[in-house]
Amino acid sequence: MIDHNLVTTANSLEGYRITKHLGVIRGVTVRSRSVFGNILGGLQSLVGGQLSAYVELCEKTRHEAYELMIEHASQAGANAIIAMRYDANEVMEGITEVLAYGTAVTVEKI
Repeated sequence: MIDHNLVTTANSLEGYRITKHLGVIRGVTVRSRSVFGNILGGLQSLVGGQLSAYVELCEKTRHEAYELMIEHASQAGANAIIAMRYDANEVMEGITEVLAYGTAVTVEKI
């Protein structure tokens, strides 16, 4: 399993040398808001401020996509991920795809 400290948005890892590029990897998840979540989010939006119901959903969804990306990179033989990014698209109203992606690499400490 990849050490979470070896995942970066940069194109290199300070203190490590990339020994092999294994290609683009990704983790994809699709989520929808529940009726309860929509009601709670709607009520929170009436008073303004942070919409905790939606923040929690977004955090869980990104975490799931991130962990799937790490799993796929490990299966490809990587011990690190560089150039990591997130992307999100609405598949249909209320249903969102979240994608975590990056370049799977093997690295060695310098």
